[in-house]
Amino acid sequence: MNRVPNELVATTDRGERATCDASTRIRWVFVMVIVLVAFTTISPSGQSLDRPRASTFAIEHVRLIDGTGAPAKADQTIVVDHGRIRSVGPAPSIAVPPNAEVIQVPDGTVIPGLVGMHDHLFYQLESAESGQITVPAQETFAHLYLATGVTTIRTAGTLDFEGDLRLKERIDAGNETGPRIFLTSGYLGATTPEPDPDGVARLVNQYADGGATSIKAYTTLRSSELRAAIAAAHKRGMRVTGHLCAVGFREAASLGIDNIEHGLPFDTEFYSGKRFDECPDQNSVIAEIVNMDIGDVEIRRTIDVLIRNNVAVTSTLAVLESVTGVPADRRVRPLLASSLQEVYDAAAKVRTDPHTRISALFSAAFQKEKEFERTFVAAGGTLMAGVDPTGWGGVAAGFGDQHELELLVAAGFPAEKAIQIASSNGAKFLRQPDIGTIAAGKKADLVVIRGDLVRDIHRIRNVDFVVKDGVTYDPAELIEPAQGTIGAFDMSRLFTWPVLGIATLVPALVLVRWRRASRR
Repeated sequence: MNRVPNELVATTDRGERATCDASTRIRWVFVMVIVLVAFTTISPSGQSLDRPRASTFAIEHVRLIDGTGAPAKADQTIVVDHGRIRSVGPAPSIAVPPNAEVIQVPDGTVIPGLVGMHDHLFYQLESAESGQITVPAQETFAHLYLATGVTTIRTAGTLDFEGDLRLKERIDAGNETGPRIFLTSGYLGATTPEPDPDGVARLVNQYADGGATSIKAYTTLRSSELRAAIAAAHKRGMRVTGHLCAVGFREAASLGIDNIEHGLPFDTEFYSGKRFDECPDQNSVIAEIVNMDIGDVEIRRTIDVLIRNNVAVTSTLAVLESVTGVPADRRVRPLLASSLQEVYDAAAKVRTDPHTRISALFSAAFQKEKEFERTFVAAGGTLMAGVDPTGWGGVAAGFGDQHELELLVAAGFPAEKAIQIASSNGAKFLRQPDIGTIAAGKKADLVVIRGDLVRDIHRIRNVDFVVKDGVTYDPAELIEPAQGTIGAFDMSRLFTWPVLGIATLVPALVLVRWRRASRR
């Protein structure tokens, strides 16, 4: 607290104390109260950023990609009424209600809201001095996901489960802007020298009690522990996904895992030096896999096992590409606080150099993964998509999800199939039939894009507006305030109830002391 002005300091002389101006004291207390109220009521994370629109509106004469994988349809009209899609079809056949607000998007494309299946609420940045820096980014990332068309996310692992839960609760209550959130546990890895299946099962149940809908198995988790995690999760109606290493893909599938993250370059079962229940060096694993042919009988066998066991794979091409020596996404750096931008620049200088051994290795892995995903889907496998804003820091929420779509198309998928991978496939996995596709009766989760997305997938970056549950959002109103916020000090975090209590008590005590001094 600042020092009390000199004219308000009591002295040993009663006469001087009597001349202390009571009105001045009252003004100081009044100012302190005003400042306190201002700080406690003006919090960026609590502001509603949605753009006002009518509850009934029609988007007329647009190109429609409905999320089913079907070819795009021209000249369509979509009518939204109180959060749901009332009707959709050829413009001449759709009756627009007389009270509907009509929206025209010349040469626009409408797609379903994206469902990000590996979308964390924290950001990681590589530092030469201190190693990996992890920064909480719940509110900023929530805004970025929604602004870029991601209306639903699965967190796919967390470092702050309680923080993610609080954000979800605020969004669900309408007190925060962001996507629909499906919570995943923290990273379940080995914590004891010997396998501890019972301990892992207890952790799974704790997360289930806390509101998680899925469990994240991590690299060091061993076979018996993974089996226990899967059994406990399935008993509670949850699903298990994994960034695996100690356990290979085929073994995990036989244990009943539901989902595997990142794809082929991370499957250790192909490594010649693999030992049971041990996680080998990742670069050594990749070095062997990149020299294999996708048509290899063992890779084909893995694909067959995954499909027969209904194991979905999550594509995270954007984060994998970020370590191949390509230029970084220019939209990421401005999001960082100034204190992190120099760290980012140093990491980018190394990671965007295409001439390093690591860049060459991961470039090969990146190409191999694109081949694997095409082959997996062609064989009947379920592929989903997410950004995974980790690694050295080159990808961020939302922007990375958009780039993931660009990379899926670059991998050989038609735009309509890429949209299906990034929307309805995830919705089905989450058991959410109301989202993921555009059809009458479903929730109105829509992304309106300027331009023809079929001809140019890069138009995905030209989002005109986003609709979630029938409410429309202007991307600029969400993205612009996010600039410089990742890693910045969040004042709103100060205003927990204990801090508010102390902040209220201090001015009251000062007032009491001044009153006593003036009466002496």
